[in-house]
Amino acid sequence: MTDDSRNRPPSGASSDASAHRAASDTPDDRPAPGEVPATAEHPRPHHRWVFLRELAIVVVIALALSFLVKTFLVQPFSIPSPSMENTLITGDRILVSKFTPQHSALHRGDVVVFSKPNTWGPDESNPGPVKRIVKDALIGVGVLPGGPDHLVKRVIGLPGDHVVCCNSKDQITVNEYAITEKYLPPGEKSDDGPDARFDITVPAGKVWVLGDNRADSADSRVHNLDGKGVDGTVPISDITGQVVAIAWPISRIGGLPTYGSVFADVPKPRP
Repeated sequence: MTDDSRNRPPSGASSDASAHRAASDTPDDRPAPGEVPATAEHPRPHHRWVFLRELAIVVVIALALSFLVKTFLVQPFSIPSPSMENTLITGDRILVSKFTPQHSALHRGDVVVFSKPNTWGPDESNPGPVKRIVKDALIGVGVLPGGPDHLVKRVIGLPGDHVVCCNSKDQITVNEYAITEKYLPPGEKSDDGPDARFDITVPAGKVWVLGDNRADSADSRVHNLDGKGVDGTVPISDITGQVVAIAWPISRIGGLPTYGSVFADVPKPRP
């Protein structure tokens, strides 16, 4: 009887060898270091459209928010002239609160932005129709600040006030009370500039406005053609809002000074 156990492979050796051969016949799927896997997906073109769609949504939301803020809260404007120096200088970007006078009362001394009244003559700017449409649209949503069809001045007289320039000390009087205008530039007098002298009673629903830079401001004085304050005054309905801050340039960022003490003792107008 012959013993064949020495010629047979150990138990399990055959299956192990087969597995080893199968493994050696199968290519290694693991990528070499730094190699991009063969199964990696390349960016699909539609991914770009998804990005553009999301970007468009963000832009629309931003414009909508800007429009709402501009319409109901705050609107930016730029200062095109030196008529309000040194309070505001040419190139300043200002923020205008829409709460005044829409939801809160005007006060003497407030600096306001208003649409140029019809009695002050036509708008001198005349851009082309396409440029005008684009600019108006950007101003409408608050992307661009308001332009030259808006003016900025300081309220001196409210409806019913008797405003006179000037007394023997070169002071404006409001309801017979002489005011000391602390906001004027150094060396400036209340009666500096063209058409400086006036004696008017502010009509109902209107205000009398002057620039701080009296020598270089086309304000209520200049447009007071009838001499009675009717032409030179500004309808309250034309006022966009009160200037509350300077937003640009960086060196001038800050709130606008208030001068309530200048008018604190002005009496109410006589009936």
